[in-house]
Amino acid sequence: MGLTSKICRRTVIALMAFTASSAFAQFRVEVSGVGLTQMPIAVASFRGEEQAPQKIAGIVQADLQRSGQFRLVEASDLAYDESSRPDVAQWRQKGADSLVTGSIARLADGRFDVRFRLWDIVKGQDVGGQSYVVQQADLRLVAHRVADFVYERLTGDKGIFSTRIAYVTKAASRYNLWVADADGENAQSALASPEPIISPAWSPTGGQLAYVSFESRKPVVYVHDVASGKRRLVANFKGSNSAPAWAPDGKSLVVTLSRDGASQLYTLDANGGEPRRLTQSGSIDTEPAYSPDGRYIYFVSDRGGAPQIYRMAPSGAGVERVTFVGNYNISPALSPDGRWLAYISRVGGAFKLHIMELASGTVTAITDSTSDESPSFSPNSRLIVFATHQQGKEALMTSTLDGKIKARLAGQGGDIREPDWGPFQKQ
Repeated sequence: MGLTSKICRRTVIALMAFTASSAFAQFRVEVSGVGLTQMPIAVASFRGEEQAPQKIAGIVQADLQRSGQFRLVEASDLAYDESSRPDVAQWRQKGADSLVTGSIARLADGRFDVRFRLWDIVKGQDVGGQSYVVQQADLRLVAHRVADFVYERLTGDKGIFSTRIAYVTKAASRYNLWVADADGENAQSALASPEPIISPAWSPTGGQLAYVSFESRKPVVYVHDVASGKRRLVANFKGSNSAPAWAPDGKSLVVTLSRDGASQLYTLDANGGEPRRLTQSGSIDTEPAYSPDGRYIYFVSDRGGAPQIYRMAPSGAGVERVTFVGNYNISPALSPDGRWLAYISRVGGAFKLHIMELASGTVTAITDSTSDESPSFSPNSRLIVFATHQQGKEALMTSTLDGKIKARLAGQGGDIREPDWGPFQKQ
């Protein structure tokens, strides 16, 4: 399989193969695998949540489990509120190191008062808590923020549960670009079209999505404002316009254009304008991805005879090859902390997710599946979301960097592709 037929979910050519059965926007979450150093935690039912439209404790449990950092301890069906001091000896006997308690109450104006507290069972100490007063529509977001608080207090890393992902589905002859919670739930359609949509890419602030649409019967690049739904056309040149990637400052994009013949990389202002050519290879150069510090643009090229990952300065100078293990490597994604490169490598005819530690060059395969695509890191660099096939169905998966904990975000039997994990957002 050549470069043009596999890479280009993020370019033009492979779109003709983008077909599947109906897709749904809501996911169920299935977590598998066991980590080596998981922290045992109990999340008790929030007092009053049996009358609430969202089960806060259950959402928090699923978030923490999906992270790979926690092992859930049975909390029984008892409900505890944030003011109840736990029986430390009882929870120690259950094997919990930490406990989350809380409450949810409907106010007279229809809003909900959500409160929680985190307890260190080992030390018998109150670790802290928070309270929120929100509309019903924001209850899931509050649950994710509870999980963020717990995750950060216990791991020292920022939680990513209140961030968002974007992805594409195809249902019959209808394509949809979705924006969803990080667990895949609460999906909202950003764009619906009878023509293919590919390559969604979050802006550094999380306020915009760049993507490629075929609405005009050719691939062109739009930038979409998520809050307002308004969009602007930024690349509609002769030939194909594809694979947008944001610069870290959000002021410009790198795109793949064939305006001068072969697919090459160009940079242009995020508001549009005349592009500036970066590569001059005469081969296919595509799938650009900026390093988080802005020092490099990583990309895929078949200039050496087979697709490999290269990098260069933002000016286009100093091109150097990055991948040497395997003869077919595509779809680079950089972790926000700058430590890791995720990509897809063809191994014996199977397409598998790999990660490289950039400092050492050490490469690790982290999946045993055969049709992985489109990796994207969580904003805290601890998880990767990617598209794959499981049991004959398209699915989104998240994985820890060691591959030990995976969560399946599965639709109801449809085509789910092109995930991109958004950045942290201001609360």
